[in-house]
Amino acid sequence: MPDERRLAVLDAIVQDYVKTSEPVGSKALLERHRLGVSAATVRNDMAALEDEGLISAPHTSAGRVPTDAGYRMFVDRLSDVKPMSGPERTAISTFLQGAVDLDDVVDRTVRLLASLTHQVAVMQYPSLTRSSVRHLELLSMGAYRVMVVLILNTGRVEQRVIESSRDLLTADGEQVIAELRTRLNAEASGHQLIEAAARLQSLPESFAPADRDLVRAVVRSLDDALVEEREERVVLAGTSNLMRFGTDFPLTIGPVLEALEEHVVLLKLLATMSNEGDVVAVRIGHENTHAGLSTTSVVSTGYGTGREVVAGLGVLGPTRMDYPTTMASVRAVARYVSQILAP
Repeated sequence: MPDERRLAVLDAIVQDYVKTSEPVGSKALLERHRLGVSAATVRNDMAALEDEGLISAPHTSAGRVPTDAGYRMFVDRLSDVKPMSGPERTAISTFLQGAVDLDDVVDRTVRLLASLTHQVAVMQYPSLTRSSVRHLELLSMGAYRVMVVLILNTGRVEQRVIESSRDLLTADGEQVIAELRTRLNAEASGHQLIEAAARLQSLPESFAPADRDLVRAVVRSLDDALVEEREERVVLAGTSNLMRFGTDFPLTIGPVLEALEEHVVLLKLLATMSNEGDVVAVRIGHENTHAGLSTTSVVSTGYGTGREVVAGLGVLGPTRMDYPTTMASVRAVARYVSQILAP
């Protein structure tokens, strides 16, 4: 483990390299940072950091650049994620609060993250396996049709229209609709989707025989919505930002772009990194198991409704990344998204 003085040199190298993209030499470190030691001491510290695999010399340059291990040491030593300024928080809140539905929330979120960090922003749609029923609504659409509306805690809304053999605009029909609405919410609200579907299976038998066909039709429509197989989705923004960092990828950004097109890779990555909720997770370089992402860093966290994490969001970019600012942006945006989705 390097001593505190050498760690201060490492921090300075990371900060300068992120800012300038040029290998950092001892002279530049002494000019830019108050290290309080001689040039010879700085050179000795850099040699020790290189021996420990935390910095390296690219080609024949006299300067040094951080390695994946060096970035990891730097990130792990961040005592706390720095808070965003008041105007920045206000801008995030105002931009996200203007969303009209879940699709709009996701679209605004990735565009905002890409703009704040100048990286590729990635957001997973709320996972159906983690979603629960917030409310069920029945709306009469004439005498013989009813719309079934399923509202999830993540903001997703599903609608189904079913036909009825009885007149729903009569007093008896309206009473059946009102009772069914109450019973549906009593059984399903607050439960995860598969559990809610199971709880509704026996509901038709508790109604009068004349009403059971209608109840069965409603339950079938909900069953389709609750357990229907769907592909999990991710949305990206800011892929063009990668072009700003062409020199940060040793050969080409091709493998990175190919990995971004494989949504299953991104879904797996976000799922494994967002399980700890409010914690901001960072994977650096070869810590990313997918070969195409071995030259990138991913900063991610979970978002959800209340205390429950329902999916992940984050950014992807080169390992030469402003980690403190990026981590602050990801955490702040995730918290505002969680507030919007909270009931």
